Amino acid sequence: MPGILLGDEFPNFEANTTVGRIKFHEFLGNSWGILFSHPKDFTPVCTTELFRAAQLVDEFKSRDVKMIALSVDSVADHQNWSKDVMAYGGQASTSLPFPIIADEDRELALQLGMLDPDELDKDGIALTARCVFVIGPDKKMKLSILYPATTGRNFDELLRVIDSLQLTAKNKVATPVDWKKGDEVMVIPTLSDAEAAVLFPNGVVTKDLPSKKNYLRCTKI
Repeated sequence: MPGILLGDEFPNFEANTTVGRIKFHEFLGNSWGILFSHPKDFTPVCTTELFRAAQLVDEFKSRDVKMIALSVDSVADHQNWSKDVMAYGGQASTSLPFPIIADEDRELALQLGMLDPDELDKDGIALTARCVFVIGPDKKMKLSILYPATTGRNFDELLRVIDSLQLTAKNKVATPVDWKKGDEVMVIPTLSDAEAAVLFPNGVVTKDLPSKKNYLRCTKI
């Protein structure tokens, strides 16, 4: 199935959306971006996901991340569905704060490897899986996560991984299991102790392990 890999330049597709026609790279500008797909409009799990994303729009903005969704229905359906989404969350008078791409012919879903062969609609056509793509300011894909159509996403986890991506893009560190912003980070193995001492003035702590290999080095940024 067609798709893109980590580090690939994300396609500069053109598409109709709820805010008009866009070219994707121009839409992103110099910001980070997150694109999340949905199997279909007017479906229960998707509705809960879109409202949760709307609740977190300020969190994404604070990280300079532009949000955009995709579903395989028309712009008119997206606009009507958006009203349901906000009403579901008790905010019927508020507009959905990010656009939705109309991918009626599933062209983007196919190009980006989004189709779920195990989940079919009433006509036997494969549904769009719940894909997440995070794109960096260099327009390259930094993260992809693929969920089946039956499993809703955790948008707090998406914020966590964006925090990690942005931190590790600027510093020679990696983030350990269950890391959250402000926690200790790991010094990457390719950095020598001397280089680490210069780069991390807060100090580096090396964990004492039975192997006596000094590969677990922690620091605070």
